Amino acid sequence: MELLTSVICDSASDYNGKLCILGAFDTIWSSKYPNQHPHCTLALRFLFNQTDLGKHQFKVIFVDADGKELLPKGPLKFGIQIGAIPDEQYFISRNLTLNMQGLPIPAPGQYSFDVYWNEEVLASIPLQAVQGPAGRPGGPQKPPTEA
Repeated sequence: MELLTSVICDSASDYNGKLCILGAFDTIWSSKYPNQHPHCTLALRFLFNQTDLGKHQFKVIFVDADGKELLPKGPLKFGIQIGAIPDEQYFISRNLTLNMQGLPIPAPGQYSFDVYWNEEVLASIPLQAVQGPAGRPGGPQKPPTEA
C-alpha cells in the first residue's frame, strides 16, 4: 500500500476515480486565538496491490506540536476491505476525502494530521497556524530575486 497524495485543502471530491482538489494549503493566518478554521478537507489517494488484500484499519488524528489530540470527537476511524485485483490490472487506487467543520486551532504553532494504517504512522501532513491578519499577508508572494 502506498499513500500517493495527502493534502489539506478547501475542498476535494472523487469524480469517477479521479481525485479533484481545490485550494491546497498548509498555513492558517488569524489575528486572534484560540480559533476555529471554518471548513477544510483532508484529501488522500491510496494505491493497493496484491499484497494488500484483506481488511485494514485507518485512523486520522489531528495533533499539536506536543502530540495532544485536538478533534473534539476523537480520531477519525474507518476500515477498508481490499478485494482481488482484476487480472488485467496491476494495482487499484482509492480516494478518500475527509471534510471537517470548525477545526480547533488553540494557538499559533505547528499542527499535523497523522494518518495511521493498521496502527502504523503512514504520513504526517503539516499545518501551521500563524498570528497575523487573516489571509496571506501582502497578497501574492513574489519569488526571491538574486543579488
